[in-house]
Amino acid sequence: MRDEDLPDARQDNAEDEIDAALRGDDDELAPSHHRLQDEIVALIDDGRTYAEAEIAYQKSRLAYTADRGKTVALLLFFALAFVHLALVGIVIGLIIALSPTLTALGATGVVVGVLLVGAAVMVALLRSRMREIGEAFEEIKP
Repeated sequence: MRDEDLPDARQDNAEDEIDAALRGDDDELAPSHHRLQDEIVALIDDGRTYAEAEIAYQKSRLAYTADRGKTVALLLFFALAFVHLALVGIVIGLIIALSPTLTALGATGVVVGVLLVGAAVMVALLRSRMREIGEAFEEIKP
């Protein structure tokens, strides 16, 4: 008998491996398959852990910012209140300073008149700026 007439052991072995792999009971592929599966599970767990840590970090930043924001708002309120009181003091001081020259009623009228003219100028500037903003958002008509 010649070697060519004998069944090829390598061919039978390869066919057996293919059949085993298709059935899913290949023992040689199982360890690497399990290692890959374990790596994927570990990667998913790491991703979940990272996401949870990032969410916790952002929550702590938000809490810190909110706490500091309250303090900033309170300080801003008091600063504006002090500025308002200073402006009231300036107005009263002007009235007192002008009273000997213009009488009390005349000094009050002049100070109030100047403040009203200033307010009218500010309102005119405000309306102008508001109109510019409105024109910027108008649709262009063909």
